[in-house]
Amino acid sequence: MLRKIFIANRGEIAVRIIRACAEMGIRSVAIYSEADRFALHVKKADESYCIGSEPMSCYLNIHALVDLALATGCDAVHPGYGFLSENAQFARACKERGLIFIGPEPEVIHRMGDKTEARQAMIAAGIPVTPGSDGNLHSVNEALQVAEKIGYPVMLKATSGGGGRGIRRCDNAEELTRNYDRVISEATKAFGSADVFLEKCIVNPKHIEVQVLADHHGSVIHLYERDCSIQRRNQKLIEIAPSPQLDEAQRQYIGGLAVIAAKSVGYTNAGTVEFLLDDSGRFYFMEMNTRVQVEHTITETITGVDIVEEQIRIAAGLPLRFRQDEIVRRGYAIQFRVNAEDPKNNFLPSFGRISRYYAPGGPGVRTDTAIYTGYEIPPFYDSMVAKVIVSALTWEDAIKRGQRTLRDMGLFGIKTTIPYYLKILKHPQFRIGKFNTGFVEQNPNLVNYSDKPRPEVLASVIAAVVASHTGL
Repeated sequence: MLRKIFIANRGEIAVRIIRACAEMGIRSVAIYSEADRFALHVKKADESYCIGSEPMSCYLNIHALVDLALATGCDAVHPGYGFLSENAQFARACKERGLIFIGPEPEVIHRMGDKTEARQAMIAAGIPVTPGSDGNLHSVNEALQVAEKIGYPVMLKATSGGGGRGIRRCDNAEELTRNYDRVISEATKAFGSADVFLEKCIVNPKHIEVQVLADHHGSVIHLYERDCSIQRRNQKLIEIAPSPQLDEAQRQYIGGLAVIAAKSVGYTNAGTVEFLLDDSGRFYFMEMNTRVQVEHTITETITGVDIVEEQIRIAAGLPLRFRQDEIVRRGYAIQFRVNAEDPKNNFLPSFGRISRYYAPGGPGVRTDTAIYTGYEIPPFYDSMVAKVIVSALTWEDAIKRGQRTLRDMGLFGIKTTIPYYLKILKHPQFRIGKFNTGFVEQNPNLVNYSDKPRPEVLASVIAAVVASHTGL
């Protein structure tokens, strides 16, 4: 088993990994920028080291991170999600310096991170993919020819893209011509590559992804699917496991596809195979994420499998502890990404000091976060400040628990997406489990909620103020 793990990340996911290490008897090493000096992951780890004053670039300095991991006596590196988690160069640097990278092999990261290579690999494995260009586009004229052949609308995508960036929908030749240079510019700035390709746009599909685990002994299993259709501008907001929109036959089919996809590229560790489901019931491969997902929590909730612990065990060379027939799902789980944003103001980021924070609780409630009362949210990173997960045996009860839990959560000093999610939970289509990726755009009225504090919230605030002045 591994002895000491270097966590090349920050915030909530760093805290999550630290907790897994603590349960496994493994020492953890955290890193932080000057902006994160008072972050929770810094306090929770066994050791913490400042890596620089630049808020973003210090987490992306491959050589500095590898050198520090070795200097602190670590034998493995966990990249979390974001930053360098899907950077093949980072994984290769770890391997070359004798560190175990907790993830797939560098070659697999590179192959699946290149969208055109990933498409070709899936086609070879017999996985259905959306019609599109055979490879990267070389000119806008070639893009126009491909679009004419497969039909509009089309999606112009950065080959090395991810996280919803470097993607533009084009409904006609004029939009494709206008967006071509724009997407190339976005791709170059965000991913360091000007390569783009074209796919047929599946209009308002359902976004379904499957969690897989694969060890170094040839075993590959899936942990069922997640529904990530509730999203805004390709950014996920609410995730559900399992999908309330699939029947059992579809569930088994897509799980089998994900296992075939992972085996076909020699995948190891935890990964996610993402699909689009159209109105005709056809699944299309979209991409494979070669890391732990933000929404891994809901899969853990319905299966009881600790995905981060399994990642560490697999990296240590141990076999999977479960066969496919031993994976049993139970009930439904919903994850809400609580973002520091103001939905009423076009989701403008709302960074600042958290004056008071009360975590929700009760049966079937989990909160993954790195915030606390008095914490100053820095403006340099993603706006997500907490993940609230609820679970229940039925879809209806999961919704009710979600409503109760979001109301139970107290987060003051910043604007958040909590009231927006409460509106979504009331929507008839969501309540019956029928929605797609166009849900948010089709319901702009969801931002018309009241900012007036609820009586119970006012009561808790008043009680806290009185207590602070009386010493009670």
